[in-house]
Amino acid sequence: MKKFVLTGMLLSGIIFSGMAQSKGASDPKAKTVLDGVSNKFKSLKTVVANFILKVEGANNSVSDSKKGTVYLKGAKYKVTLPGQEIISDNKTSWTYAKDVNEVTVNTVDQSSSAMTPAKLFTNFYDKDYLYKLDGETTEKGKVLQNIELTPTDKSKNVFKVIVSVDKKNQSIAKMKVFEKNGNHYTYEITNFTPNTNLSDATFTFDAKNYPGVEVVDLR
Repeated sequence: MKKFVLTGMLLSGIIFSGMAQSKGASDPKAKTVLDGVSNKFKSLKTVVANFILKVEGANNSVSDSKKGTVYLKGAKYKVTLPGQEIISDNKTSWTYAKDVNEVTVNTVDQSSSAMTPAKLFTNFYDKDYLYKLDGETTEKGKVLQNIELTPTDKSKNVFKVIVSVDKKNQSIAKMKVFEKNGNHYTYEITNFTPNTNLSDATFTFDAKNYPGVEVVDLR
């Protein structure tokens, strides 16, 4: 899997660019659950969340998993996986690949509808998805409210997303993304720590800490 699909999937959870083509009716009960997640996240100053990203290819052709961490402070974020980092201060973004010791620098497009980690925990669902409550399950002692989201733009590669919300804590516990090509991506939040002390330096890339790094500046 190329770079473990980080740039293509993790930043979004689900990247959908472009406006929705159509809009139908969504389940009010599902909206209540998602609004609860969004409102709780907006009340937090910072978040540090550990996760496991599992990739399953079509017909079980590929199966892999890696652990990572996401740091959030308002619209700023940093995502780390083994050998990879994506950092943004909401003005500039840096994508670092350890295997080639290279960082790609871009300007953040404020008009873009692509999902960022911060948007993932807020009301990303209202514009580009229809959603319905799909019952409750119990996993690892947690009651999960499962919500099925389907994109209103049917041309996109992702055709379904299952979001599992911890009913007690009103936080996303797990998300499974289904692609038309048969690939599945599961993000499981293993630890969620709010309001930690994160300095703004967390959300910038300092080349001095990466000796010999090649900088590819696309701004």
